[in-house]
Amino acid sequence: MSVTLANWREHPHSIWGFTHVERLLPVAAVAASALPAPLPNGESLDLARVSFSSEGRRLTVDEALGLTHTDGFLVLGHGQVLARRYINQPPDDRHILFSVSKSITAMLAGVLADEGHLDPDAPVTHYVPEARGSAYSDCTVRNLLDMTVSIRFTEDYLDPLGDVARYRVAMGWNPPGDGIAVEGLHSFIAGLPKAAHPHGWRFHYVSPNSDMLGWVVERAGGAPFATLLSRHLWQPMGAESTALITLDRHGAPRSAGGICTTLDDLGRFGEMLRRGGNRVIPESWIADIRERGDAKAWSRGEMTGLFPEGRYRSQWYVPEASGNELCAIGIHGQWIYIDFEAGLVAVKQSSQPIPADEALDRLSFAMFRAIAREFR
Repeated sequence: MSVTLANWREHPHSIWGFTHVERLLPVAAVAASALPAPLPNGESLDLARVSFSSEGRRLTVDEALGLTHTDGFLVLGHGQVLARRYINQPPDDRHILFSVSKSITAMLAGVLADEGHLDPDAPVTHYVPEARGSAYSDCTVRNLLDMTVSIRFTEDYLDPLGDVARYRVAMGWNPPGDGIAVEGLHSFIAGLPKAAHPHGWRFHYVSPNSDMLGWVVERAGGAPFATLLSRHLWQPMGAESTALITLDRHGAPRSAGGICTTLDDLGRFGEMLRRGGNRVIPESWIADIRERGDAKAWSRGEMTGLFPEGRYRSQWYVPEASGNELCAIGIHGQWIYIDFEAGLVAVKQSSQPIPADEALDRLSFAMFRAIAREFR
């Protein structure tokens, strides 16, 4: 089976492509820690025994993992490994996280904000003057973080000639096609037009916002994105393995979707958040995510089918008003799920054939909640 730049995200090529991104795209290395944080084993959780209902079906967690094309799955209870499954990947494979990358990028922004290098309420153009004349001309970094930028961009992953197709050529994820000009990622996102409504009014999920956030982070931090990610998150949290981030042809990082890491290090990241940042990420930044976010802006958005009472804050989904749960979600079935009350973290790496499959997202969310109930 030949996997190429033209088919690496198409099933079944994606099973290999998602864990061998460095063989297909230029990448930058995110250095790990010299002292990895331990992941000790806890009491084993039998995933074949835990069951739940989802849209009229009774399933076990094992069955759900199969239905959602899971490649790797890890459950941590109070920092201990309760379950770990490697299905389509060995332990050292670095799986692309897609939009879970957004949630990691926002935590890096939180560290820089705490250190005084980044002001979330500042205009985007304070850091990236190249954005003048675009949708980002008069929005703030907070609008980027909360996906409330007024922008004309349609996040349709399946339209071969739409906004996302042009975007993927710009970031280097697709080969150039007929009628699609070749430009760099920064040039592309700095040319996107504004919509009619004001910034802040509506949640509108647009991946270029998170690539713009990565550009802001580089400018605020004064170093390449991979260097900042290693310095401020990967090494302090005790990552065991070098992570990767994809780059465009000019070296711009794909902070919205290009981070690739091992299953265990993704679990370490989630556990760090569950522990209130563990002195790496400001506890106040995590508390802000759990407690704030504009429910009205969310209600005007397009994702209320998954979390009807949800919010979105600093690139994290807050499913309910209590703020007890946080989710980071990426296309093709990537997840971080945190239940603070239960002390539970679950991470999932997958190769679902359809990029945005809301039915499988609902199934996965029901599965995570069932595991949290079992652990309590």
